[in-house]
Amino acid sequence: MRNDYETPEKTRERLRQEELENNPFGHMNGGNGRSQYGLVDLVGSLGWKGTVVLIIVIIVGLIIAQYF
Repeated sequence: MRNDYETPEKTRERLRQEELENNPFGHMNGGNGRSQYGLVDLVGSLGWKGTVVLIIVIIVGLIIAQYF
């Protein structure tokens, strides 16, 4: 039983990867299909703590850019 040892995040990612592999028209999407999942993949791989740090870095970057 794989589900006993997988976290929910890993299970979602595994199912998403399996769906992409089994989709016969997946190659037709090309870059368009990948571009819409960019932020979702980033946030999913970081977890909630990484997402908070990313948001703080973006806010600080915007504040610094406002003065220059």
